[in-house]
Order: sequence, then C-alpha cells, then structure tokens
Amino acid sequence: MNIKINAVKFKPDQKLEQFVNDKVGKLEKHFDGITSCEVILKVDKPESDGNKIAELQLALPKQTLFNSKQADSFEDAVLQAVDAMKVQLTKYKEKL
Repeated sequence: MNIKINAVKFKPDQKLEQFVNDKVGKLEKHFDGITSCEVILKVDKPESDGNKIAELQLALPKQTLFNSKQADSFEDAVLQAVDAMKVQLTKYKEKL
C-alpha cells in the first residue's frame, strides 16, 4: 500500500510521519486490496482545544473510503481515524 502524507501549512516531523505510516499500514491486515491511502493533517483554529484534524482516504477496488477525526493531538486523531476506517473496511468486506 502506498501511503501519502499531506500536512497543510506545516511540515510534520519524522516521528509523526513514522507514527502515521505504522498505524495506517496496519489497515492492510483488515483488507489486503488497499491500493493507496492519503492522510491529510491540518490544524483548525490554532487557539482552540481539539484543533488537530486527520483525514484518511483509502483507495480500494471500485470504491474510495473516507473519514475525518478531530482531537487534541495528531496522534489521537490518526488513531481515531484508523479505528473508524477499520469499521468501514469490515462493512466493505461484508458487501463483497
């Protein structure tokens, strides 16, 4: 699976990129037909709490799955998005 990380208006450090790659890469255990994943990291209103947003877009055969989660840190937002994507992948597999 090809994982692409887009950070909007900031440069993520190596530690964050590695964290995203590790967590998103585990989605292949749930469905091995994933061709690519785009992760978009952005900050919504820097002065407020829970302002980190992680969006996941998975490219599957004949379909694209998407979800977005917001949390206090990028790590939490990515974990929540990956958990939500696991549910979507399970539902997708059941339809096959």
